[in-house]
Amino acid sequence: MGRKEALERQQEIVSTAAKEKRGLTDEESREFSNLQVIIDAEPQNRSDGERGAGDAGQEGEESDNTREAERQRVKDIMDICRGMGIDMERTQEYITGDMTVDGVRKAIMDGMIRDKAPVPASPSVIRSEEDKFRAAATDALLLRGGIELKEPADGAMDLRGMSLRDMVIRSANDYSLLQKSNSDLYEVAVRQFMNPSAAFPAIMDNAIEKAYKEGYKSVEATFERWTKRGELKDFKTHDNYYLSGPAGEFLEVPEGGELKHDTMTDEKLPTRKLKTYGRQFTMTRQAFINDDVGFIVKMPAKYAKSQKKTINKQVYDVLFNNSAIYDGKKLFCADHKNILAVGSKPTLQSLTKMMMALQLQKNQFDEAIYIRPAVIVTPIGYGQDFFTILNSENIETEGNTKAKNPLYKYRSNLEIVEEPVLNALAKGGKLPWFMVGDKDDVDGVQVDYLNGKSEPNIRRSEVAGQLGVVWDIFSDWGITVMDYRGMVRNDGVAIDFSL
Repeated sequence: MGRKEALERQQEIVSTAAKEKRGLTDEESREFSNLQVIIDAEPQNRSDGERGAGDAGQEGEESDNTREAERQRVKDIMDICRGMGIDMERTQEYITGDMTVDGVRKAIMDGMIRDKAPVPASPSVIRSEEDKFRAAATDALLLRGGIELKEPADGAMDLRGMSLRDMVIRSANDYSLLQKSNSDLYEVAVRQFMNPSAAFPAIMDNAIEKAYKEGYKSVEATFERWTKRGELKDFKTHDNYYLSGPAGEFLEVPEGGELKHDTMTDEKLPTRKLKTYGRQFTMTRQAFINDDVGFIVKMPAKYAKSQKKTINKQVYDVLFNNSAIYDGKKLFCADHKNILAVGSKPTLQSLTKMMMALQLQKNQFDEAIYIRPAVIVTPIGYGQDFFTILNSENIETEGNTKAKNPLYKYRSNLEIVEEPVLNALAKGGKLPWFMVGDKDDVDGVQVDYLNGKSEPNIRRSEVAGQLGVVWDIFSDWGITVMDYRGMVRNDGVAIDFSL
């Protein structure tokens, strides 16, 4: 399509909208803008033969310029009136009255001042359009900040180039703000944050909330693969329900005899309690003036990732540091029968001992229980050893003979979880590794969340005296060792990772 055809199509778009007494649709506005790119890209310079000689050629060029300017004037007036909720009848008056775009802006603003508020012809339609704009602007901020969205809101791609300055002006529907500096517009934006119905704060809140949710989903925390998940409804210390003892063995009932009553015994489980963790971040005055969308969008995503990483580290602190638990003894100790006497790298023998220690545990009432080995929790450095042990069908024996590997059958039942946090905690020392039982067979470590909500909460915080708008990100969780019988520890050895 050439320049001439683009001009004709623009005229057709504007004429159709005017004839139907409406503003341009989003699709028509996008097409109009794309056509303008074609018009601007193709110069008007033509040879004398093409445009005619003398004044005739000059008049033709001036005529083209006049028509193009008129089309742009009509489109701009329609866009302004639609954004400000002006009915089509008054829009037509502005157009047919040969008012300039600036004149229309001034007339609308004067009317708003006089009437105290704009009077849209159809409030429900305006609200719907405003909701669409907020959704599109929210996703546009995320896209500009480098966050990928599977299904961005309609119009988001078209708004990716909109600066924070432009967004404040569009959200306020006040085109007189175009004359203000970025610093002055920041003050306007801050005042909007005091208005619960203002569009710009809602867009920022929505963008920040979506950003941190996307960040939270993108982090894989290995603790979730072997711990239990629970919930508490408040911050009180919760005494767990008493655990019923095992059912007594069935006794033979002689002919005419009576069934004997069975008495249950109970033992109290550990207490559980939630704590609150959080951080703050700020959209600073400098970030707004510099249009630093990347900072504004990426910071909440980083803090959301940090929340899950914090829980992950706290859980592995429990395993690594081996502190005292609910019975006053260390989590892994000889009395609990869940630690090997001598630490070692993973071998067929040490792995077999770990599995046997897990399976030979007895419950609180000294009854034999069966715990299925489910997960090997290991630092970085032992992975190849585990792979070799579990995937070798045969093993070397004394006398250099081949024998069946008794652990080969567990290769698909044992999940290996490699966690670099254990390496960081070791600080170059011994690297412990752990065998964890199936969560359906025994309780081990449990992570509780307030009302089951694991995602962090976010809210705007009104902080006086700060050059910026502050958001709080916080979450409530608690980590409890519910039963030492679900885990076995091998203190491991130190590994030289130097290249």
